[in-house]
Amino acid sequence: MAAVDQPADNPGITSGVYARVMARSSMMDTVRVLVVEDEPIMADAIAEWLRRETFAVDVVLDGDAALERLAVNDYDVLVLDRDIPVVHGDDVCRAVVESGAATRVLMLTAASAVRDRVQGLSLGADDYLSKPFAFAELSARVHALVRRARPAAPPVLERAGLRIDPARREVSRDGHWILLANKEFALLTELVLAGGAVVSAEQLLEKVWDEHIDPFTNVLRVTMMKLRRKLGDPPIVETVAGVGYRIR
Repeated sequence: MAAVDQPADNPGITSGVYARVMARSSMMDTVRVLVVEDEPIMADAIAEWLRRETFAVDVVLDGDAALERLAVNDYDVLVLDRDIPVVHGDDVCRAVVESGAATRVLMLTAASAVRDRVQGLSLGADDYLSKPFAFAELSARVHALVRRARPAAPPVLERAGLRIDPARREVSRDGHWILLANKEFALLTELVLAGGAVVSAEQLLEKVWDEHIDPFTNVLRVTMMKLRRKLGDPPIVETVAGVGYRIR
């Protein structure tokens, strides 16, 4: 399948290209995707590609496991192989639609006949992609589904001199613009949304990354260090020992 390298986050990027960076990354804040694919190699390849696009991705290999995850997690998009074991993909799709969940369904299948596509869409799938496919097309379709599913632009968030515009992905402190990488932006947003309450490391890892993340990783500590440096002095992100973090 085709693959292209994605541009890395560049904290040193100049203000002259700020608008283009924001436009390119506008859909990248904590979009949760569940991939259901019974071929482990294919499942891992899809997940790896989508994570490169900064989606938070969980993977299961059968329909029963998919239903279990869907029952406890809110996903923006379900990438669903139609021919999966235990519970067929058609039944998983039907269950999602009947539940009234906002999750968008992108169905994958080796069957490319028109009647197969029509049948998949008639079950309630929002989009349909035949195998083999290019990873770039897969991620483009996921982005399109997210745009259709997301509600109107959220309100601007303000706390402790910070101003966060989630729709425009703009951050300022005391009137000074701050350019944040994707995970830094999502991390700061979660802390501000908490309204001064302490947010545990476990909650931040799950919301900003995904449940696939190693709970013993230092990625949160490293990202928090970079975020604090960019926010400047006086410090406003407080560490509550043994509990988590909060905005003062």
